[in-house]
Amino acid sequence: MNTNLDKFIRSNRLIIMKYVRLGQTGLEVSRICLGMMSYGDPTVSKWTLPLEDARPIVKKAVDLGINFFDTANVYSKGRSEEITGQLLGDYRDEVVIATKVFFPMGGYKVTPPPNQSGLSRYHINRALDESLQRLNMENVDLYQIHRLDPNVPLEGILRTLNHLIDQGKVMHIGASSMFAWQFTKSLWIADKYGLESFKTMQNHYNLVYREEEREMLPLCKEQGIGVIPWSPLARGFLAGKYSSKKVAKSARYQHDKYLKGRYFKPEDFKIVDQVVTIAQEKGITPAQVAIAWLLSNDVITAPIVGITKLSYVEEIVGALDIKLTDDEIHRLEEHYIPHPVIGHS
Repeated sequence: MNTNLDKFIRSNRLIIMKYVRLGQTGLEVSRICLGMMSYGDPTVSKWTLPLEDARPIVKKAVDLGINFFDTANVYSKGRSEEITGQLLGDYRDEVVIATKVFFPMGGYKVTPPPNQSGLSRYHINRALDESLQRLNMENVDLYQIHRLDPNVPLEGILRTLNHLIDQGKVMHIGASSMFAWQFTKSLWIADKYGLESFKTMQNHYNLVYREEEREMLPLCKEQGIGVIPWSPLARGFLAGKYSSKKVAKSARYQHDKYLKGRYFKPEDFKIVDQVVTIAQEKGITPAQVAIAWLLSNDVITAPIVGITKLSYVEEIVGALDIKLTDDEIHRLEEHYIPHPVIGHS
């Protein structure tokens, strides 16, 4: 455990989980969602933890009040869903489980066979049945489209997902990264035809990628959509573990192409430097600063945080109690420059 976290725990501040409504679903979820992508098959994704290593982390999360867990069928080719089911099965009546559909499961030598990806009725129905089998659950609380399929009309996607709701296999539906105009269109179609609409938006949002502030976040706030950002710590980049002066050597950096492809720009390091400086001033950790910044925006419901060390669970939950001043927020934001869209495909 690092020195800053030691200081935080020794301050004797009681860590109490906070809960918030998930958009208009009526569900109450913890303000931290545990991202289950971190747990899977290390032979598929070398930076993921196997079942037995994940077990104490997930138990600690539940013990601290986290009741919201997000996975996807594609994570570790399904192994993440299996681990999610095994570790949370005994808590099924106490937790909110979310999973996703769109991408092919992988393992193909060239390209996947026809109908093994996307959002056709054919693929969604089969993918959900397979997810439920891996999770060992009768239904999921939130079923999300992992991306938008340009080959299927939005009305068709919504009708398929609504059919799953009618069957009792899905309680609520959500969307992930797309343009605000596309999300607006989906809400309009649902309203026009009397369909259940997407109740959540899982988008890419953190201190080094803030393009969602232009249109998507204001739209979600106005429409009462639950916002559950992915990569709130920029895949660990905002945790202060990387420096512009040192070559990155972590397993995640070596094997996660999205980490080094999306971040590590000179302007990104300027922001990380501010995160680290403010963390030192407050006697907390950089990760806590980055999460506290996200939660200072009242449109954010619960960032989806991946945790791979037991000590990090208390660290992240502890961020709920941290308040940043207006000056600290300004310092964190002042070096941001516009980015090209990242994460819509």
